[in-house]
Amino acid sequence: MDTTTAVAMAPTQAERRKAILYMVICATMWSIGGIFIKMIPWNPLAIAGMRSAIAAVIVYAYIRKKKIKLQFVKSAFFSGLFMSGIFLSFVIANKLTTAANAIVLQFTSPVFILILSAIFLHKKSRRGDLITVTVTLIGISLFFFDQLTPGGILGNCFGILAGLMVACAYLVVGEVDEETRMTGILFGQIFTAIIGVPALFITHAQISTPAVLSILALGIFQLGIPYVLFGIAMKNGSALACNLIGAIEPLLNPVWVFLFNGEAPGFYALIGALIVVVAITSWCVWNEKVSRKQEELSQKIPCDSNVAEKTI
Repeated sequence: MDTTTAVAMAPTQAERRKAILYMVICATMWSIGGIFIKMIPWNPLAIAGMRSAIAAVIVYAYIRKKKIKLQFVKSAFFSGLFMSGIFLSFVIANKLTTAANAIVLQFTSPVFILILSAIFLHKKSRRGDLITVTVTLIGISLFFFDQLTPGGILGNCFGILAGLMVACAYLVVGEVDEETRMTGILFGQIFTAIIGVPALFITHAQISTPAVLSILALGIFQLGIPYVLFGIAMKNGSALACNLIGAIEPLLNPVWVFLFNGEAPGFYALIGALIVVVAITSWCVWNEKVSRKQEELSQKIPCDSNVAEKTI
């Protein structure tokens, strides 16, 4: 691909601004998950299944409207499996532990990306990567210092599992086209619905007006629309911007739950959350700077060699 083609394909400044706006709206809508999950007296599998069933309709409607061709490829399939793991683990974590613990532990996904990349892709870890992993693991350990019930500890484990699933989804998909990305998102919703919806009938869930309204809010406004916005934002926004703006979710999620449900994280969990969010955010900024310097250096070297050839 020549330079002219690359420039032509790059998103415009207006498109980047829209991507940032979409990501802000997306992260804010994601953040309401904890409060509505807490309000529904159903089995977590039933909540996850019904939420994804509703979201799948919205995602598919967007795919049809934009005439996006579904890609039945391996990367989309595995992406869907890991996304289903995210949806299920996150809801279970919210039911067993505090909303703050659940969302912040899911936010550790970049650390798992570093670890999995080193193990399976044999990527060398930089000093900054190792520092980030160490600091984040220290932050995670503080979540288990609070006086927790066995269910609370299990909830923390599912929160960590959600972060691992996010990392796996990113590694499987990588930098893919919009069609594959949206197909993976749709598959994730469908797989979760298949697994979770039967639990609604098996557990004889109580169908009430508040529960129905809450599950509709989750399916439409917390999962369906945000993932459409996320797909658009990832198309034109930088990975750094999406990661940093995504930090709005772990910051707002426990706030909504505290305001509407009175649930507050423990002291050690609060300190741990601060450590994790600061460590991951700092790593994102540092990683972007390093990547830019390497990119500038790689572009400068060919340029200098061309000048040398012309001089000779």
